[in-house]
Amino acid sequence: MKRKLWLLLAGASLVCLCGATGLTVVGRWSFLRRQPPAVANQTLFAGVVYTREVRSSPRPLVVHVVTVDLRQPGVSLLVTPGNPDGERSLRAQTTSAFLERHGLQLAVNGDGFTPWYSASLLRYYPHVGDPVDPLGFAASQGKIYAQGNGVAPTLYISRNNRARFNLPIGAVYNAISGNLMLVAAGKPLPEALLAEVAGVLQPRTALALDKSGRKLIIVVVDGRQPGYSEGATLPELAEIIIAHGGFYAMNMDGGGSSALVMADKNGKARLLNSPIDQNIPGRERVVGNHLGVYAAPAGD
Repeated sequence: MKRKLWLLLAGASLVCLCGATGLTVVGRWSFLRRQPPAVANQTLFAGVVYTREVRSSPRPLVVHVVTVDLRQPGVSLLVTPGNPDGERSLRAQTTSAFLERHGLQLAVNGDGFTPWYSASLLRYYPHVGDPVDPLGFAASQGKIYAQGNGVAPTLYISRNNRARFNLPIGAVYNAISGNLMLVAAGKPLPEALLAEVAGVLQPRTALALDKSGRKLIIVVVDGRQPGYSEGATLPELAEIIIAHGGFYAMNMDGGGSSALVMADKNGKARLLNSPIDQNIPGRERVVGNHLGVYAAPAGD
């Protein structure tokens, strides 16, 4: 009886392992058949403009840029609210789930978080709803829920939609951190470009402000998808940001966490970029916090 039970369990484990391996193989090969998307420039919502660049040199690269006019009536921002009753400050969720839960029009992944590991399709953390902490400072609608280490760069957004890096405007309202500043006064920062990981090709997410502080610029670069989009270095990311008007910018959590979504007419999330988690293109990672945008329909 014990031998039969052992054989059944072993067989079930093998089926699960083969299934997971098969999904990974399918994911790795699927992008080899993908054609690059078309370039795009369109107004998604009032005050929210989306641009997609498709490059072939120095390697295949798909770049997504969203420019948000913070003075546009109807535009406001939201950082993922904390979880005050939990063992950690957040419950993990995908960027799409965050958008749908709060009725947002646009959302992007945010800060790095802990704990996190990704060994295989069967061994990873966090799953949906698991407790995590952001690595940096974080606040949502006036409630501070993470202090970070005091050195991470932070984007502060006031109650009346004024934004600034590293120094709040009045009382802290919404705030989200990244891992390093990329651009200051319209120039790439040397210390960021010399960082240990600066030359590695990765999917990337960055937040920037233009010189006036009126426009928030969200940049997401797809990566880890050979022949489709192979990722950017930090110097390349800084150049992209500056080319799109970024005057100050910080790097956010990237890699498999990079995700950019918008709401369709029914409020359901639609991916604008091609995230990659567990080597599967289009698979969103469950992450810690996010930055969301409320906006009126285009033409209003």
